[in-house]
Amino acid sequence: MRSATGESPRQERSLEKQVNTTTVLDRLFYWLTVAFAIAVVAILLWIGFQIGSTALPAIRTYGIQFLTTTTWDPVRNIYGALPQIYGTLVTSAIALIIAVPVGVGVAVFLSENFLPNQIRTPIALAIELIAAIPSVVIGLWGIYILIPFLLPFYRFLYENFSWIPLFSTPPRGNSLLTLGIVLAVMILPTIIAISRGSLVALPRDLRQGAMAMGATRWETIIRVLIPAAFSGIVGSIMLALGRAMGETMAAAMLVGNSNQITPSLIAPGATIASLIASQFGEAGRSQVAALLYSGLILLILTFIVNVLAEIIIQKFQNVE
Repeated sequence: MRSATGESPRQERSLEKQVNTTTVLDRLFYWLTVAFAIAVVAILLWIGFQIGSTALPAIRTYGIQFLTTTTWDPVRNIYGALPQIYGTLVTSAIALIIAVPVGVGVAVFLSENFLPNQIRTPIALAIELIAAIPSVVIGLWGIYILIPFLLPFYRFLYENFSWIPLFSTPPRGNSLLTLGIVLAVMILPTIIAISRGSLVALPRDLRQGAMAMGATRWETIIRVLIPAAFSGIVGSIMLALGRAMGETMAAAMLVGNSNQITPSLIAPGATIASLIASQFGEAGRSQVAALLYSGLILLILTFIVNVLAEIIIQKFQNVE
């Protein structure tokens, strides 16, 4: 006997079994992804809770003044993280100012067939290998190679442009500018790799359509391709900024660890990550609380940066 659909009962049972199996697998996959998403959020909240609970004594003792004072004295148990917050923001800004145009430019260069594939692929691999270099090795490179190379340039800036606040202090090798340059090198692979992936993923119809309407190659890149890949480029910049703000070993080796706020970029400074790395091993209970308070501030700063990035992306998409 055959059913109205022309299939035998055995075929109908087999088809029904396949449908049921597919439904079960779909539900299993759905709840598995939900569980993973909840687990990620739970881990983030757990980390924040643990840091906040450990830093609670410092929060109760110093309150908001921790963000506005400059004294860091473990002997008298007086702590203020304003110089470290300032140093973190300044060095991260320097790194982005250098790395974003270079990174996006290299990503465009590698994605738009300016070079043969035999040359383009090794260049891309070499750039991505920079991300595999340990930060302590990059710190050593900064101390023994980059600083001697930059010192004459710093002296030139100080001798000729010391009337500008940015170059108003006698030059030292360990400085905010030195760390900013090294951070730019460290975050370049992130910006290049993600931006290149976003540009390569764009359909070729965009390029062909823009050129068919009379746009030049550079007009196509600037007015069509970069806006179309804007969300991926912003995502790469935010990941790079998180790397720059949280970098520890290179910061501790190159920033100078000076507890001061100065507009001069060639003066030593400090960052939150370098402060934690240099003092956590010898810290007492109250100092550990203060260090974790500063770590909580860094976590909040990173969260604010990601929220702002999402707002920028949403506004850009609305304009489009």
